[in-house]
Amino acid sequence: MVLSTTLACKRLSTGSILWMPFCALRFPTWTPDSQAGAAGTGNASVGASPNGSSQAYGNPGAMAGSTQLLSNLATVRRAYAPVIVNHYNVWPVFDVYANVDRSDLGSVGAEVEKIMREEAPRLPRGTSFALRGQIETMQSSFFRLGLGMVFAVVLVYLLMTVNFQSWLDPFIILMALPGALAGILWMLFVTGTTLNVPSLMGAIMCIGVATANSILIVTFANDERVFGASANEAMLSAGFARIRPVLMTATAMIIGMFPMALGLGEGAEQNAPLGRAVIGGLMFATVTTLFVVPIIYTYLRTSPPVDHERRFDEQEQQA
Repeated sequence: MVLSTTLACKRLSTGSILWMPFCALRFPTWTPDSQAGAAGTGNASVGASPNGSSQAYGNPGAMAGSTQLLSNLATVRRAYAPVIVNHYNVWPVFDVYANVDRSDLGSVGAEVEKIMREEAPRLPRGTSFALRGQIETMQSSFFRLGLGMVFAVVLVYLLMTVNFQSWLDPFIILMALPGALAGILWMLFVTGTTLNVPSLMGAIMCIGVATANSILIVTFANDERVFGASANEAMLSAGFARIRPVLMTATAMIIGMFPMALGLGEGAEQNAPLGRAVIGGLMFATVTTLFVVPIIYTYLRTSPPVDHERRFDEQEQQA
């Protein structure tokens, strides 16, 4: 047993002192007036070494409630031990700290994980590595934001399905989202911005605006189809009538995010990825909404959508 904390000594028996260079032990049965010795033989002196056979010292532990020799319970030796022992979830740990200098947290974390994988086979039995700190918070935030983005797209699709009474029209509307995601990644790459929490928040904002612009195009085209227009004619009419609202919405959002994207001023670089993600996403999403969505509409929406209001009116008249 290796004992460590501080230098101290205790009188364990009459006429002898036991020096423990690393710690002091106090037994529950020890009192200042207690005497150590063999049963029925009076006091017995303890030698210089506490590690000898306890029989050589009369074995005071034979008497119930008597003072115990340290040699009956432990082996004392000089050794090296940590001055401070940290614990994490009850387990004793050795903390190794690392910081980031002129690099992003994700790349530094990947290098640290690589070193951990290389050193893991050489660890003693019962020992393991655990990566904690800001990298753990970042990974959990990325996972939750990515999961939130996926759920947002799914919920928007289901909501539009109820609104349009169709599974096809919401699918056509969401075809603008791949362009928005491509624009976000392109802008982050061009500006040398990392994929972080603000940029993911900007991606969610961009998805909402891109979906709203795409709804304008598809809704107007469906209204034209009700009056007998073909898919090509309906989309040409929708593009001509809705190009101004789409461009104004996207332009206003881009202009509003431009000062934030520049990252000027103290602390402004924290929100710069959000503005850059929104600008890049809307640039590509606007082009996708005006050109790609109409092409997909003409190929998939071959039959005109069902006018549920007119059908209900006809049923009421017949009844």
